[in-house]
Amino acid sequence: MHDDDEPVGRLLSRRQALVTLSLATGAGLAVAAGAGATAQAAARPPVTTIDCVAKPEMTEGPYFVDEGLNRSDIRIDTSDGSVSAGTKLTLDLSILQITEGVCAPLADAQVDIWHCDATGVYSDEAANDSVGKTFLRGYQVSDRHGKVRFITVLPGWYQGRTVHIHLKVRTTGTDGNPYEFTSQLFFTEEFNAAFLATDPYAAKGTPDTTNATDGIYNTVGDQMLLQPTRQGQGWSACFAIGMDLSDTAVGAPDGGMGGPGGPGGPPPSGPPPSGTTSPTPTESA
Repeated sequence: MHDDDEPVGRLLSRRQALVTLSLATGAGLAVAAGAGATAQAAARPPVTTIDCVAKPEMTEGPYFVDEGLNRSDIRIDTSDGSVSAGTKLTLDLSILQITEGVCAPLADAQVDIWHCDATGVYSDEAANDSVGKTFLRGYQVSDRHGKVRFITVLPGWYQGRTVHIHLKVRTTGTDGNPYEFTSQLFFTEEFNAAFLATDPYAAKGTPDTTNATDGIYNTVGDQMLLQPTRQGQGWSACFAIGMDLSDTAVGAPDGGMGGPGGPGGPPPSGPPPSGTTSPTPTESA
């Protein structure tokens, strides 16, 4: 069995994770969106009604590498310019801060994503014989609307895990200290079955693990499901990440998931230096 994403600390329970905010009665959301906004609401940052729910933290796993690659298109391997094979996925993330029942866009947050390729291999990992490779890794900084966009490919699968994408958000907590939120994104089982039957994924065969049998997904994974829609020859998906930046247990530098030296792989090494930007591949997939 693959050791990726073995639980290395607490996973938030459903009750802890679901801080559902009332869109119908929440003063910040309802009033600020209406024509008769009060002076108090007007003084607040712009708010959004997108999925105003605190999202659950999940384990980082051993395959996070702080490459320092500031780029939107993460398909390129900067070591040789090759482009990862697979079906194109455009992923739009909205980064939100939950404060007193209001979700507001969070600007200047660093958002990393990383995942395996169509054959189940992560880049820059000795265990995957890919040291020096940089495909399917990168970060973006959220704009004033809290938005980031990544262009990637649908991930493949590997032993012991369902299909997933890792993400990490790094920002500053309300206490002024560094804040990290780490989790994973998933797809429905029906979506997985459909795209994994196409090239180049089909060559790997049928996955040995489904969402239902994945030890990470079956805790709170249903709260992190992407719902892709067709976009040309590929797919696009949108997802909102709501965070309570005053929750220092979640936002600890190790993500609240085990601490330095824990069994889930090395802790993050902090914000990366100014990254490199890669050219956009000319690929139609």
